[in-house]
Amino acid sequence: MDEETRYEAVRSRDARFDGEFFFAVATTGIYCRPSCPAVTPKRKNVRFYPTAAAAQGGGFRACRRCRPDAVPGSAEWNVRADVVGRAMRMIGDGVVDREGVPGLAERLGYSARQVQRQLTAELGAGPVALARAQRAHTARLLLQTTGLPVTDIAFAAGFASVRQFNDTIRQIYARTPSALRAEAATRLPAAGAAPAGSAETGLVAGVPLRLAHRGPYHRAAPFDRLARAAVAGIEEVTGAVGTRTYCRTLRLPHGTAIAAVDESADGPWLDARLHLTDLRDLTTAVQRLRRLFDLDADPHAVDERLGAEPALAPLVAARPGLRSPGAADPEELAVRAVVGRAESERLVAAYGRPLDVPCGALTHVFPEPKALAEELPVAAALADGSVRLDAGADRDDAEQALLAVPGVDARTAAYIRMRALGDPDVALPGEPVRDAWRPWRSYAVQHLWTQSDLETSV
Repeated sequence: MDEETRYEAVRSRDARFDGEFFFAVATTGIYCRPSCPAVTPKRKNVRFYPTAAAAQGGGFRACRRCRPDAVPGSAEWNVRADVVGRAMRMIGDGVVDREGVPGLAERLGYSARQVQRQLTAELGAGPVALARAQRAHTARLLLQTTGLPVTDIAFAAGFASVRQFNDTIRQIYARTPSALRAEAATRLPAAGAAPAGSAETGLVAGVPLRLAHRGPYHRAAPFDRLARAAVAGIEEVTGAVGTRTYCRTLRLPHGTAIAAVDESADGPWLDARLHLTDLRDLTTAVQRLRRLFDLDADPHAVDERLGAEPALAPLVAARPGLRSPGAADPEELAVRAVVGRAESERLVAAYGRPLDVPCGALTHVFPEPKALAEELPVAAALADGSVRLDAGADRDDAEQALLAVPGVDARTAAYIRMRALGDPDVALPGEPVRDAWRPWRSYAVQHLWTQSDLETSV
């Protein structure tokens, strides 16, 4: 898109581009999402930025009305397999907060200077600035949805000091942390109150979330598929169709979590709750839920391309916004893809880490690969690093490494690539997928599977 096209998107308040770019107004010092409902600024006063971090680096603060930090992520990072795309997926997963820029660069196989240069050239911000913008969003979420002390929130969001936290919040939101909290005071628990449910579960208070998506979202299909494949002990789907809730346990860098995501919602988002043993895992947990439900996709681009194909046009028309689900835990998905559901349930019971206190039907966290290494070749390959499925893994390298593992055939490797690595363009062996459906063949597979499931159930 050129700048004039972007300005037309701003003039029409086109929500399809929320998260794809941001615009700032020189006369107000504010940056917004394209669909911001405020009066359209004059073209001469508008500046465009590829990321919120770039707008912040330009000296602009977030709009209080449209909350540009709460938009879906750019679909570009799901599609791109280059170093910038991989870096953005890892930053979203919290790698910079946990390992710093050197850790990010090492995972990418580049020097820190090369990573800085490439990200700055394309995105207008380096990895530190991008991670900082993400930390600020996490902090705002905690300030406005929990009653945790401000000091606890600063470190939970990933800031190195309370001073750094205060300075960042003031710069990005033009308010103090206390002022941000005051905006949502009626939704907060009483000061000093113990986190709800903590005495029974050992978890901090549940953090309510609205997981935003762009465009239409065909909700039934992912919830149907999750319900059919749910592994007892770590997952369950409750409720009637249309009002279901998917719950699961998560193994995260600093602890564990229980996540609940609702099928029903009144807006362009999925309602969710996260109960974490360590709030430092909030950003990572949110990103993993987003990948599981494919919330950063661009359904307009997918449906336009696939809907032009005669074989798929009726399916796309029947299910606009059908997503290609990813994985909340890529290593878990790989093991489950190899051994199947029944064996996965046995592994959970035999090797899974028990929750301190069960929560309904949720009793365990899926076992780590090292716990299964002696029993399963794929787990051994994951444990020793010969197969990498983290957010920044190279997709081609990962698929080739999987094919070298005993018990992993071409279809299983491709399925793991599609789900665990979120590749939108996988031609699954055995499916009638055509090259003409590039670059969205994973979505074509989902349409074929969903139609087949419907026909089988009739």
